Amino acid sequence: MKKLILFLPILFWAAILQAQKLQSPAEFLGYALGDRFTQHYRIAEYFRYIAQVSKNVKLVQYGSTSEGRPLLAAFIASEENIGRLEDIRQNNLKLAGLGSGQGSTDFPAIVWLNYNIHGNEPSSSEAAMEMLYEMVDPSNTKTKNWLQHTVVVIDPCQNPDGRERYVNFYNPIHATPPDADPAAREHREPWPGGRYNHYDFDMNRDWAWQTQKESQEKLALYNKWLPEVHVDFHEQGYNAPYYFAPAAEPFHKNITPWQREFQTTIGKNNAKYFDQNGWLYFTKQEFDLLYPSYGDTYPLYSGSIGMTFEQGGIGAGLAIRTAAGDTLKLSDRIAHHLTTSLSTVEVASANTKKLLTEFKAFFDRAKSNPPGEFKTYVVKNENPDKLKALAKLFDKNSIQYGFGGGGAASGFNYFSGKTEKFKVEANDMVIPSAQPKAVLLNVLMEPKTFLTDSNTYDITAWSLPYVYGTKTYGIKEALRPQSASMKTTEPYNQNKASYAYVCNWKSADDVKFLAALMQKNVKVRVTEKAFTAAGKSFDPGSLIITRAGNKELEKTFDETVQSIAKTFNRNLTPLSSGFVEKGNDLGFSTVHAITKPKVMLVTGEGVSAAAFGEVWFYFENELHYPVNLVNERDLGRVKWGDFDVAIFPDGNYPDFLAEDLQNWVSSGGKLILMENALTKVAGKKSFGLKLKEDKKPDANDDTKPNAKKKPYEQIKAFGSRERNSISENIAGAIYKINLDNTHPLAFGFPNYYYTLKQDDNLYQFLEDGWNVGTIQKNAYVAGFAGQKVKAHLQDGLLLGVQDMGRGAVVYLADDPLFRSFWENGKLLFANAVFMVQ
Repeated sequence: MKKLILFLPILFWAAILQAQKLQSPAEFLGYALGDRFTQHYRIAEYFRYIAQVSKNVKLVQYGSTSEGRPLLAAFIASEENIGRLEDIRQNNLKLAGLGSGQGSTDFPAIVWLNYNIHGNEPSSSEAAMEMLYEMVDPSNTKTKNWLQHTVVVIDPCQNPDGRERYVNFYNPIHATPPDADPAAREHREPWPGGRYNHYDFDMNRDWAWQTQKESQEKLALYNKWLPEVHVDFHEQGYNAPYYFAPAAEPFHKNITPWQREFQTTIGKNNAKYFDQNGWLYFTKQEFDLLYPSYGDTYPLYSGSIGMTFEQGGIGAGLAIRTAAGDTLKLSDRIAHHLTTSLSTVEVASANTKKLLTEFKAFFDRAKSNPPGEFKTYVVKNENPDKLKALAKLFDKNSIQYGFGGGGAASGFNYFSGKTEKFKVEANDMVIPSAQPKAVLLNVLMEPKTFLTDSNTYDITAWSLPYVYGTKTYGIKEALRPQSASMKTTEPYNQNKASYAYVCNWKSADDVKFLAALMQKNVKVRVTEKAFTAAGKSFDPGSLIITRAGNKELEKTFDETVQSIAKTFNRNLTPLSSGFVEKGNDLGFSTVHAITKPKVMLVTGEGVSAAAFGEVWFYFENELHYPVNLVNERDLGRVKWGDFDVAIFPDGNYPDFLAEDLQNWVSSGGKLILMENALTKVAGKKSFGLKLKEDKKPDANDDTKPNAKKKPYEQIKAFGSRERNSISENIAGAIYKINLDNTHPLAFGFPNYYYTLKQDDNLYQFLEDGWNVGTIQKNAYVAGFAGQKVKAHLQDGLLLGVQDMGRGAVVYLADDPLFRSFWENGKLLFANAVFMVQ
């Protein structure tokens, strides 16, 4: 009995010690990593568990997804440093010039590891769990030593909604054992796939723009820390070997020699471990460093060593047979990502002093000798709404600005392309180049991006004055803003009754106001002609809200309209009479009612998920206006009479132009076709649209780019095949198109618009329709366009409207809602939905 009594305490303490033993992911989950895909809630549970039992971890929930899943970041440091994380953060901001006082380089370096931004690239979230365990495992002497010199931040999944979409597809349907045949159904993910977030946005294109909830919350945390090293973990096609930095050309010219050098240092360390294991890899190919909204370029432009690591594996499931005949397993993919994760921290820990010294030097140069030819940017306050939208973007990115500079100035006019004299007014935005975020500012504002190599991965033009449609000057002298904020006018508010109210139609905020009025069943009218009333001039497109026609709101008409105007900060002009001072009276035929449309948005197989997502997000999140989502395959069952507007985003449609759809348009429906949807009607009966083709080459004139080649000139070198195709490519270039702003599709615009061309599609002028947006010679503005593309893109149609019976077809050859950051295009798209009759 005494022996039993003595043995019981031993069992008790043994149980306590066992309970406190740090569990690996396999022990916690009940299966080895790689045996199955882990659902996001279990990943979150493991991170919470480690944060509870380890003294080296502080777990932060920095936000949540559109579907309500948590967004987590684990901060990992030595026991000494975990208690002074705030001091480390503040010191880092001081080094960057974003905190008060001088920072010290005798602090740990911050290494930020972001995993799984594309949901169907899932191996990295599995690796993140193992990486967390390795960093806090008390028996791991290597990582324990690294944490003396680094703070490691792990975000295990940047896109939980997309990951769950993929995992919930794969886990229930895969074979046992997994079917490695690439033709098996488990390797054929259904539309729209898990790559995107809830709204089908590619969040690895959203770092700078931060249009999505997840991006906004992530970058709010990121910009509070500004790490010295950042890695974004991805997957690529399953036949590709592993990719790690150094990256491919083109590098943006603002990327420093040190950033290039340290990418190579980390790459060589990665290569050492891959060589030891006999794993294939490549560097310096395909993944360039130009577009500013990636998980490698944005950190680079913010002072970090930014890198992308890519494991082969999209569509691979748990196992797949590659083209080389090997079987690629999930466990292999996890091992590769874990290896580069550990290697990166190892190199950073050995170079902490140098990392912090160069980090500080990056920001010191930004403040004393900023890049670019302009010392100041002045954005004219011709449209306060656009200026506020631009300010909001700058605020998200910690870019400093003010207002007013006083007096005359001379600078490069982005719109005219000439150096001109102008006056800096009190409410003009003034952006000094000399500031901590000077490099990012320069990248976002430079009129033309310099390309060291035209073979690039994404768009090559994004200059904000063209994106926002804001008249901007680049000045070679430094100007100081006179105030921190814009002087604003309070929106109109009165209690007395009015005959009507008038609101300008010039920005995306005016569209939100219209949508809110419609949601409250307020009937709104629009003028097709300019008029003057109450001493003010109003352009075509101005909204007119008359008491007449709103009898249902007779008792609350003024209160309702004024309340909505106040919510959206609209400055209404009240009218006491429908008798105007100049132009047509409010009862004339050029002033007509805007129908509250019931909108159908086509979705499903064949539709570009990203293009669909842009439209869906615009209606649901920006306008808060209802939109019905209908699968393309179900169009045959649609009651067309229930809808007023049908939108076909970019896609490869089989045959959506059935007779009943054309009859619906003729009966008063409005069909909006976007991007490649136009090619499906070009040349078809009942549609007046035709693709523009170049003239056949003149065999005798070899001075022209499309001249017929002589026989010996047609011989091509196999090794030059990629370069030879570049002349026919266009990598997201900006073109200036001429607008007929008397047409409702162009209401609210000047007689021009800057569009982003992502293809060479151009259409002949409509013979029986309205050529609203046309492109002429010398319309190219910025970005890469091959020689043949430039020669082709002139004298054609990009925006048009064709009347068809009592309805209309709207042609939008380019994407006005591109990634939701092309701000000036939002009004154009709204015109297509609400204004075109």
